[in-house]
Amino acid sequence: MSDSYNVTGMSCAACSARVERVVKKLPGVTSCAVSLLTNSMTVDGTALPSEVIAAVEKAGYGASLKTPEPSAQVSHAQEEQALADHETPKLKRRLTASLIFLLALMYFSMGHMISLPLPAFFTGNNVAQGLAQLLLAGIIMVINQKFFISGFTSLTHLAPNMDTLVAMGSFSSFAWSVYVLFMMTGESAGQFAMHDLYFESAGMILTLITIGKMLEARSKGRTTDALKGLMKLAPKTANIIRSGQELTVPIEQVQRGSVFVVRPGENIPVDGVILEGVSAVNESALTGESIPVDKAPGDPVSAATVNQSGFIKCEATRVGQDTTLSQIIRMVSDAAATKAPIAGIADKVCGVFVPFVIGVAVLVVVGWMFAGKPFGEALSYGIAVLVISCPCALGLATPVAIMVGNGVGAKNGILFKTAESIEQAGKIQIAALDKTGTITSGTPKVTDILTAGDIMEDELLTLAYSLEAKSEHPLARAIVEAAKEQKVSALNVKDFRALPGNGLSATLNNGLELFGGSVNFIGEKVSVSERYSREAERFAEEGKTPLMFARDDELLGIIAVADTMKPESKQAVKELQELGVRVVMLTGDNERTAKAIGSQAGVDEVIAGVLPDGKESVIRSLQEKGRVAMVGDGINDAPALTRADTGIAIGAGTDVAIDAADVVLMKSDLLDVPAAVRLSRATLRNIRQNLFWAFVYNVIGIPLAAGLWGLKLDPMFGAAAMSLSSFCVVTNALRLNLVNIRRKS
Repeated sequence: MSDSYNVTGMSCAACSARVERVVKKLPGVTSCAVSLLTNSMTVDGTALPSEVIAAVEKAGYGASLKTPEPSAQVSHAQEEQALADHETPKLKRRLTASLIFLLALMYFSMGHMISLPLPAFFTGNNVAQGLAQLLLAGIIMVINQKFFISGFTSLTHLAPNMDTLVAMGSFSSFAWSVYVLFMMTGESAGQFAMHDLYFESAGMILTLITIGKMLEARSKGRTTDALKGLMKLAPKTANIIRSGQELTVPIEQVQRGSVFVVRPGENIPVDGVILEGVSAVNESALTGESIPVDKAPGDPVSAATVNQSGFIKCEATRVGQDTTLSQIIRMVSDAAATKAPIAGIADKVCGVFVPFVIGVAVLVVVGWMFAGKPFGEALSYGIAVLVISCPCALGLATPVAIMVGNGVGAKNGILFKTAESIEQAGKIQIAALDKTGTITSGTPKVTDILTAGDIMEDELLTLAYSLEAKSEHPLARAIVEAAKEQKVSALNVKDFRALPGNGLSATLNNGLELFGGSVNFIGEKVSVSERYSREAERFAEEGKTPLMFARDDELLGIIAVADTMKPESKQAVKELQELGVRVVMLTGDNERTAKAIGSQAGVDEVIAGVLPDGKESVIRSLQEKGRVAMVGDGINDAPALTRADTGIAIGAGTDVAIDAADVVLMKSDLLDVPAAVRLSRATLRNIRQNLFWAFVYNVIGIPLAAGLWGLKLDPMFGAAAMSLSSFCVVTNALRLNLVNIRRKS
């Protein structure tokens, strides 16, 4: 059982690591993933929600169970509100107030250094100047009290976080300055001067960190733009037919089976099927495909797509959280709440990072005092260490890239169900493609018409249509469709008979018998010359099914039918190979037909004669050679999709296949497979860049702040560097929006 929770009070990666750690210790919890980016948590196992919430609260944070709403509209509104950027406006107000008082504080602490005039009362009165600085710094600390509340609360729970570092750095500066100020009023006044006061550092640290927090919050807000955009697509009303009257009702009142109407330019409110009318529907919001799709009675329509032309009447088939839009939103949201395996490195570091930094800061102060430095100067080194170190940069490195990458995928009709699937898709070495419905269209079509004797193509097609129109066989339907396209009419026939495994027969009105079927069947009825036997053999070698037709003792000709390859399949296979992926085609067809299709598609290997229940074992054997992605669309592909390292479902396929897959291609376009690989690799590359710079920043910054290289870093510059590090990590992740996941032509 899996439950989702909202978590409050987290300020950095150390917080999320702490929450994850305490929840994982609960009996019955099999896995737990906490997202700092969305302030959410997913818990798998048998632990009761009350136990999980109690554990989180005991750790010093807040938690509440996410409860699914019966209406998608309510749910989307709540989720959109949860994802809204509430932090940036608050931080703006805090920053504005902090800056006003900081300017006054800097005037009193440093104004005299640049010859700014001070009021007469303060001239030469160091104690008065110190008192003014104390008051102004105190006001800034009250404005930014959240750092102190969060930081010291987490410290009392033995789980220090980033706020702890900021609070300790600012408070240490303030406390030391208060001590110096008291000394300046007594007999020891001569031992201290104005430069021994660090009130401006106490205020500046908080203000600079607030700037960084605000920039970070704004950037983090942009990482969820794709998800928020999807939620805004959810229609709020629908025009339904009730008791013969058209009524406009809230979307939550639409039920399965309701009949609704959609006019040109209106959004389709829920998933349904067209009862009356024809139209062109823009499905770009869901699939990323900009070309409208023609729709007629019997065709499905999806919520949030736009009816562009005709008036249509539809029956609701999926409403609320069952609609395609809701499923997409849930997939994107769930992926943000999970963790990629690469995040484990940062999580382990973040779990011990803050205590380690506090320990280093203490050692730095003690070390410099032993080296003969005054306590004030030694303390400034320790404060610089505290405020320059940044666990947030490490903690944000993975989730922001995952969220942005997932958003880019969603905009292109590529849905990753989990953070792990985004990472794994780029690592595949072998792509196993199902033939029918994936490489091919899945619908047989007439490819060749070869007439015999004086028979014309139209005459052959008319006679074949007359015979096949009464059959339900898929190959017969291909001939019927071809005849309709050519606008030929069927003749009346009688005494129709279907001979399983052989063919069909019927009698024309003039009494002549009409036959159609396999080469062997027709060969028993009429004489078939060597030329037509060879032609039939050639069609078969090309992966086509040759159907012969005869009238009495006269051969009429051959119509070849095949499950034609999708236009993009060959290009998709080529692009996968260019990405270093070996492409294997799986099919239940005979080897000759399979090799013909495989040769046309350009795959590296063809595995034919695979029974539906045998695909899973084929995937298992391929996994011995490398990481395998299975691409399929049918129910029989579900076991193989689950077994593969990455299961990729064609979106037009069955619900079972989509449920079993890790990645869903909404456009049913095979070119989206290499696009998904490119996006995954770009996201993984971005995560590695983020982790590298976050680690390097701390590896360089902490020794620099400690003065190990002979440099003295002012705590204010350390605070500025800390703020910028997180901002840079988030901004780097946003660069994924610029990645071209399509092949450059």
